[in-house]
Amino acid sequence: YIKTRSIAKNIVFPVKTEYGDLEITINLSKPEKDPKQIAAEGKSSQVDYPKCMLCLENEGYQGRINYPARANHRIIRMNLDHEAWGFQYSPYAYYNEHSIFLSLEHRPMKIDLQTFSRLLQIVEVMPHYFVGSNADLPIVGGSILSHDHYQGGRHEFAMAKAAVEKEFSLTGSADVTAGIVKWPMSVIRLQAKDKQKLALASDYILAQWRNYSDPTVSINAFSIDGTPHHTVTPIARKKGDLFEMDLVLRDNNISEEHPDGIFHPHKNVQHIKKENIGLIEVMGLAVLPPRLVPELKEVAKYLLDQPNQMADYHHVWADQLKAAHPNLTEANAEEILQEAVGHVFAEVLAHAGVFKPDAAGKAAFQTFIDQL
Repeated sequence: YIKTRSIAKNIVFPVKTEYGDLEITINLSKPEKDPKQIAAEGKSSQVDYPKCMLCLENEGYQGRINYPARANHRIIRMNLDHEAWGFQYSPYAYYNEHSIFLSLEHRPMKIDLQTFSRLLQIVEVMPHYFVGSNADLPIVGGSILSHDHYQGGRHEFAMAKAAVEKEFSLTGSADVTAGIVKWPMSVIRLQAKDKQKLALASDYILAQWRNYSDPTVSINAFSIDGTPHHTVTPIARKKGDLFEMDLVLRDNNISEEHPDGIFHPHKNVQHIKKENIGLIEVMGLAVLPPRLVPELKEVAKYLLDQPNQMADYHHVWADQLKAAHPNLTEANAEEILQEAVGHVFAEVLAHAGVFKPDAAGKAAFQTFIDQL
């Protein structure tokens, strides 16, 4: 069930950035998914058995053509907020003890007060774990929108280490501390000793964000037809006697310039990452597609003026690297490429941030904060 052989082949390296050490992985155990495919799957009504990869029926399932076997897979049952949930480890193991908490009922992802309460209940029972949820909208959500679930594990991501750069007061939440996190995406960090108060504060911010628009920075809560575009990616932790909740503001609007998503990896970085920026990437761990293993080797050959079959979509980036590193050699080519990939990922995160980490973006973020 857990793809240990493929996982062992994963390429993993850190890259230093102004936001801390981002973790870059080229994952060989999971195929790349197109964002449009993910959105379609979230809306589709599956008639096959099991309905999706997270359903209880996967436990012990023998598999079939185009559906993996789960013969030795088992799910631990747990009670979560008076509901039947399950706990299992991820077959892809992106990090230490990569876990999935899943509703035993097949229902779509949904972020609400119950979500925050459940996340905090989990870290109360498992304080050595973080736990978070993907967003519940296409483009900004994870790869499975059709089944309510969370992900957790025993790992500290770069975002968890990032400092709060500006604190602020939250209306009606005197016992909850709040601040903006220094991160390329737009993150509000809340802390409180009382998990119920923290859940309510999180829900208050979500409600405000769901209805907030600022056209000056391309942020619009609803389409003309009433389609909602705002949600959050929440991450819960336990820090000593404090409960902590990071709320990453998300917006899934599209435009003519950015048809895949205004706050989604833009065309100029999709040669490295084109999938949705989900929970794990949000926290600073890049899950990059297996195609990059052979492709980056060809890029290296191109940089070294060797015969190559480099994909056309890497050309602009490769030429920029060539100009920036005139003394590139076979000895340092891999290191330079890895660093460059890491900085592309940092740019990916900035693209996904609704309030950009520049003067205009920070001012717009403060305008939203002032309404809280």
